[in-house]
Amino acid sequence: MGHFILHRGQQQSFNCDKESVYSGVDTIRAIEREADDFASNLLMPGDLLRDWISSQRIDLHVLSAIAKRFQVSFEALCIRFIKFTTQRAILVYWDNGYVKYEWRSSSAVKTRARIRRNADPQEPLPGTLAADASVDQEWDGTEMSAAIWCPEEAQHMKLREFKHSYGARDRILTLLLLESAEPRSWDRSWQDGESFDSYDQFVSNGQLPDQR
Repeated sequence: MGHFILHRGQQQSFNCDKESVYSGVDTIRAIEREADDFASNLLMPGDLLRDWISSQRIDLHVLSAIAKRFQVSFEALCIRFIKFTTQRAILVYWDNGYVKYEWRSSSAVKTRARIRRNADPQEPLPGTLAADASVDQEWDGTEMSAAIWCPEEAQHMKLREFKHSYGARDRILTLLLLESAEPRSWDRSWQDGESFDSYDQFVSNGQLPDQR
């Protein structure tokens, strides 16, 4: 529907798939993102979502219940949550043991909170639930030092890590909810844009993700 309304004057046919949202040439990626945003606004109205997530303590049980109310996928709801939450939040999707994308909330961007990158492609970090094969699900959240995940966080800062594994555990969603922090006054780079994913980071560095 998003393509039909927004882009029918630009091209005759569309091939909607998740890969096009996170990879491909800039024009295709932008078109897919626009269509996804349009559909998300219809299926998951922002005012309703904002009311629901601001009135209760967030965990994966809460987000799953909201996804069912909207009749959308759990992953889609989690991405939408990142866009509307006032909390410092990071969503990471792991595919076959490597990070596929990373979404950060606006407050996470403003405080420069991002996951530690020590490899390319990035694997789950040691000491995290994402790296613990004995833990399939953690919907209530486990508290730990934020510095385990985010290198620029002070040692006293905490976060809650949540984990949802799909099927044979080759796909994992990680949600990180960090303690509040003030925007860094000496860093204004966050004013230039909104939350971004790992693809944008590859592009900004002059790289393209390996699609093999």
